[in-house]
Amino acid sequence: MNRIEIPFDDFRPRALELWGSHWLLLTVGDFAKRDFNSMAVGWGSFGTMWERPFAMVVVRPTRHTFSFLARHDGFTLCAFPERHRGAVELLGTRSGRDGDKIRESGLTPLAARVVAAPVFDEAELAVECHKIYWQDLDPAHFLTPEIQELYPKKDYHRMFFGEIVAISGDPSYSYSFSGSE
Repeated sequence: MNRIEIPFDDFRPRALELWGSHWLLLTVGDFAKRDFNSMAVGWGSFGTMWERPFAMVVVRPTRHTFSFLARHDGFTLCAFPERHRGAVELLGTRSGRDGDKIRESGLTPLAARVVAAPVFDEAELAVECHKIYWQDLDPAHFLTPEIQELYPKKDYHRMFFGEIVAISGDPSYSYSFSGSE
């Protein structure tokens, strides 16, 4: 897909759509070494923290991608047109421990511009991040009891904050090109 570079100040993330219904593909590892893994993520955020643009993702320690996040400094988040929903679902439901699920998905990994983790040719949005912070969720801090019900196995997520270092995407993800003010 043909993506344009998008400065963070022009980034129009449509966060509720991306995280809530669109799903994003989190990829961590090293493209050049062919050592990376992807998973679909539906919980996270975009914003500003410590005077830096960031993306925050949450990953359970039981996920294969978790070990990649422990070993690598960067990650990417990619969004896809609806026609690739099946590929994203496959990457979100199969473990990379069990085989080459990225090849099975039919998606095409490409070198990212800044970080070692790849982006995907078919993506309509690619956000590159350098990890700057992590924190384990502490159930003692849940203020809404229903949240605890999402963790029947007590496998609480770890939050990873990544400074956004590059964004490319369809012009609809840019205020400058979308015609929106």
